[in-house]
Amino acid sequence: MRSTFHSIETAKRSLMTQQTALQTTGHNVANANTAGYSRQVVNMVASKPMEVMGMNRSVTPGQLGTGVEFNSIKRIRENFLDAQYRNESQNNGNWSIQVDTLQKLETIVNEPSDSGLRSVLDKFWNSWHDLSENPESITARKLVRETAKSLTDAFNQTAKQLDDLGADLTENIGVKVDQMNTALQTIASLNDQIRRTEGFGDNANDLRDQRDLLVDELSKIANISARESLDGSYQVMMGSQVLVENGSYTPMTVDGIVGSFNGDLTGGEVYGMIKSRDQFVVDYKDQLNTLINGIVNGEVTVTIPKGSILPAGTVLNGVSYSGALANDLTVTVQGLNGLHQLGYTNKVPLQAGGPFFTSKDGGPLTANNIQISADIDADANNIASSMRTYMDGTTEKSVIGNKDLAMLIAQFNDTKINFASVSTSPSTSVGTANDFFRSLVGQLGIQTQEAQRQADNSKIVVDQVDSRRQSVSGVSLDEEMSNLIKFQHAYNAAARFMTSIDETLDKIINGMGTVGR
Repeated sequence: MRSTFHSIETAKRSLMTQQTALQTTGHNVANANTAGYSRQVVNMVASKPMEVMGMNRSVTPGQLGTGVEFNSIKRIRENFLDAQYRNESQNNGNWSIQVDTLQKLETIVNEPSDSGLRSVLDKFWNSWHDLSENPESITARKLVRETAKSLTDAFNQTAKQLDDLGADLTENIGVKVDQMNTALQTIASLNDQIRRTEGFGDNANDLRDQRDLLVDELSKIANISARESLDGSYQVMMGSQVLVENGSYTPMTVDGIVGSFNGDLTGGEVYGMIKSRDQFVVDYKDQLNTLINGIVNGEVTVTIPKGSILPAGTVLNGVSYSGALANDLTVTVQGLNGLHQLGYTNKVPLQAGGPFFTSKDGGPLTANNIQISADIDADANNIASSMRTYMDGTTEKSVIGNKDLAMLIAQFNDTKINFASVSTSPSTSVGTANDFFRSLVGQLGIQTQEAQRQADNSKIVVDQVDSRRQSVSGVSLDEEMSNLIKFQHAYNAAARFMTSIDETLDKIINGMGTVGR
């Protein structure tokens, strides 16, 4: 026997299910532009049918349907695409930081240009050439001094900019570590909320979206991976390090993450920052120091013209020299400083040249502390240019018009320097200062070009994977509008069905059984 009110219940289930579908569609539309949101769908199923009543079993063929109901509201998400996106995101984060750092290094080096280090170096060598043409001119000597000061200032400024870039990267590493800790703490908290919610049989769709968005953001910072456990919690790992386990997380420290470089840390923005700071910035700072030390103290082979009179006590290649040279002498000297000390200033009494460049703090010469000597800074006449002397009565004086030393230094730009004599780097070799600086600029250009290529390629892959994710999980307003109309019509039809059943029951209750009243 069928229930009198069976159809009322069927209509009610339909109204409730279609209303839930309408509400879910509205929720999708409202979050169409929400970052990390995954569209949700109502899973509708036919409710359990009813057999016709009988003593032993139903003898009526078929079963009586009871309508529709929904058993879950699920979000549409593909875990494979999530994992692929996060793998590519860490690569993109790494290369984007490297590109940014290398482009900043290019700005610091500022080559080729009319105001970069090479231009300042050329002006310095040209000033020596001018002095060799007019060794008696105090103006030419002052020009040498001022271009030398410009050169040291340029090296000092470049070194400071490199130090500032390294400090900025260090500060940004700390900022990223703080961001990681905040995200990890939130993920741990969401793990607890999701476990509690889903423990009652519900789907914590919006909480899961928030958690996945945080994992996506983390994947750009570092090479993290997320694995879901049976209770719905995420275990977040970086390499072999467990960062989040259920509702607890392991805070990261700057020292700890730097110590994980090339170990557990193999990608992401933090990896790019550490590599940029400890490899790129340090390498170019070292190369700059090598260039300076090569010019100032590196081994160079020069030919001293015959007739030159070397200062008393001069020892070259283990041989002590005194008096005028009978022949041209080819020897190895210790850079510009060593060469400058083989000549004489314009001072009376006779005075040999001293070191041309010194360090501000008395320590090893670097781009940070290089300066011209205090004597030359105080008096340009302390610049040595002559390699000849004469006797004025009983007083020995330098031949002010002699330009032998000035010519040797003017040719220094084309003189090959043994940079290995001032550097322990296996990449250093013999070459001119221009060759060394060109190799530095060329290396920087190639590294920047390669990093840009890698960043562009990784960005294309990330965008492609994300586009595929959005095609699966994203909200399409056109599709949602179609669903809205579909569910609205279904709701209206269910309401019309209930009205029909109500009219039928009204007839049964009020219009039947009136005979004999």
